[in-house]
Amino acid sequence: MIPARYASTRFPFKLMQPLGNKPVIRHTYDNTVATGLFDDVLVITDHASIYDEITGHGGKAVMSNRNHESGSDRIAEAAEESDADIILNIQGDEPFLKKESLQQLLDVFNGEEGQSVQVGSLMKKFTDLSLVADPNFVKVVVDKKMQSLLFSRSPIPYQRDGTVEFVYYEHIGVYAFRKAALLQFTKWQPSLLEQIEKLEQLRYLDNGILLKMVETDFSGIKIDVPADLAKAELFLKNLYIK
Repeated sequence: MIPARYASTRFPFKLMQPLGNKPVIRHTYDNTVATGLFDDVLVITDHASIYDEITGHGGKAVMSNRNHESGSDRIAEAAEESDADIILNIQGDEPFLKKESLQQLLDVFNGEEGQSVQVGSLMKKFTDLSLVADPNFVKVVVDKKMQSLLFSRSPIPYQRDGTVEFVYYEHIGVYAFRKAALLQFTKWQPSLLEQIEKLEQLRYLDNGILLKMVETDFSGIKIDVPADLAKAELFLKNLYIK
């Protein structure tokens, strides 16, 4: 499921901005379908222009309530009518996700160990440490079992004296849920940490559910501001050249 809210504070109407020969949201939808990993792919949106763009080109979309607090809340509305066991949430502004990364995320639900996993997500190592201090890059700290301990826009952990080597991880906002966990999420009130950081995944931690994190080398482009769209155009051209 791809939550697709029309409004955006930093980049208004970004999902309908042209990228190559089609809008951002249709790249995300088409590339997700092309992985062949899913029984069904749906865009969940609050605006007719996005709905018409997807359905008008043979895709599947659902209109949702406009007042959802988060992407998870938005897809949960549609998930209630679904008989899916596992639901994967792909952000509408991430048009270039890799099949391999999504497969790795789905795999955490397999086997005996996977039976205890309620929610999974992706992360990657920071290669440019100057970005660790940037609040637009969300950081995650994990335990020895690769389960999330904390997410923050601040650098975590804080290097008090700089003598200990540490790998910083950026959280990639792609989630996979058991349906029951996703629906439970919507029954909890937004937590204090979630409201402070504006990070919905903190609601799970505040309610005792750790996220199983999967390390990936994924290096796509999340379109948050107009400058990101220019980077995406260049990325797209390089894909065609290859």
